[in-house]
Amino acid sequence: MPANTVMEHSGVLLNAPTVYPMKRYEQFADEIATLIRQGVLGPGERIPSVRQASRHHGISPSTVFQAYYLLENRGLITARARSGYFVREHARRLLDEPRVTLQPTDPAEVEVSELVFSVLGSLQDDRTVPFGSAFPSPELFPLSRLSISMTRGLRALSPQQVVADMTTGHTDLCRQIALRYMLGGIQLPMEELVITNGAMEGLNLALQCVTEPGDLVAIESPAFYASLQVLERLKLRAVEIPVHPREGIDLEVLAERLETLPIKACWFMSHLQNPIGASLSKERKQVLYQLLKQHQVPMLEDDVYAELYFGSTPPVPVKAFDDEGLVIHCSSFSKCLAPGYRVGWVAGGRYAQAISRLKLMTTISPSVPAQAAIADYLQHGGYDRHLRKLRHALEAQQGSMLAAADRYFPANTRITRPAGGYFLWVEFPEQVDSLRLFNTALDHGVSLAPGPIFSATQQFRHCVRLSYGHPWTPNSERGMETLGRLLSLF
Repeated sequence: MPANTVMEHSGVLLNAPTVYPMKRYEQFADEIATLIRQGVLGPGERIPSVRQASRHHGISPSTVFQAYYLLENRGLITARARSGYFVREHARRLLDEPRVTLQPTDPAEVEVSELVFSVLGSLQDDRTVPFGSAFPSPELFPLSRLSISMTRGLRALSPQQVVADMTTGHTDLCRQIALRYMLGGIQLPMEELVITNGAMEGLNLALQCVTEPGDLVAIESPAFYASLQVLERLKLRAVEIPVHPREGIDLEVLAERLETLPIKACWFMSHLQNPIGASLSKERKQVLYQLLKQHQVPMLEDDVYAELYFGSTPPVPVKAFDDEGLVIHCSSFSKCLAPGYRVGWVAGGRYAQAISRLKLMTTISPSVPAQAAIADYLQHGGYDRHLRKLRHALEAQQGSMLAAADRYFPANTRITRPAGGYFLWVEFPEQVDSLRLFNTALDHGVSLAPGPIFSATQQFRHCVRLSYGHPWTPNSERGMETLGRLLSLF
């Protein structure tokens, strides 16, 4: 087993987590997967034979076999008897990507909670096919190993720590988070971190620190419905900025709105945006930060899907370019490790102290035992190994859902192909009413998330968000077939 190492960060020695580097066959599998994802290797195309790959890449035939076996498990290639290995047909791109259909709107009062609650309330039945779910399946998380870390973490807690860590956050957890920032190239002082009850509490606190009732906040459109609910609760007005399915937020529209409107804050997902799944390139993130800096407008960077990228290159957050403390980076372990533990954090930049004080005036602290458990898991549980397995499962499940959409949905359906996460954004023909489809589908045992809950002005009526976050089963296939049948009635 690889040994733990000790690293220095801001004058503090950090115990690094146990590192499980990728094996050569995993690296080679990722290289082939990237070629498939980029369309260099197309659907039905034969990939290099074991002998060719071994000779060309200077690796053993057994390494190539292991890589191809892994790609088969990920649903990306298939073996044909006496013919070799071929890219799976489900990777084909018969359905186009959605268009940017947002109509320009004036700053809007937000009133979506009744609609959101009615939708969420009807998703509780675990007998339904969970295409409307906001979380991946619990089966994808190392819950048994986390329970071991909970026991270890509790044993290591001193009585003094239980009280002391309530206000500052569990020390070891803060160190592990700071270390992950450092490994990603971001030198983050530990005192900038505030541990919260999931990312949503951090986002709530941050928005309260930088706005007052009546202020304008720039948000994506479509936007994560919970962000709309926060704006509604705080009596803030939304300035909707369109999101391109591949390139992310429209920076030209944002620049114009920052120039002409007194926007006090931005709330964006720069990577794997919910619900569309779009990601800004590194260059576009730099442009975004320069806009923020020019206008001195703080940004809440909601980055809860950062660890769910496909491939081998981790994304760089906008926070990486922040040299003035304008970016409030928020994330959590809820989408990638431990949903029920409700442990998140904020890297608050120049607002860190104000966020910390506001937290002490509200919830005081997340669960200290939950923090201790995650700290122990990050250091000893093989977190990166778990993440690789999780990403591979999600990529295979995405492929299965895309293939089913191609089989069952109308030919003029448009659909995203995000490079990670577990959501697809689907744009149906204009005559489809997604709220009506939502209710009818529930009657047939299938859930989905209708488009209007993702807009302050309840646009996207012919769109839905579908989750591929659960293992693909015959029931999943029947669910997609059911949706296709119901769509034919519009």
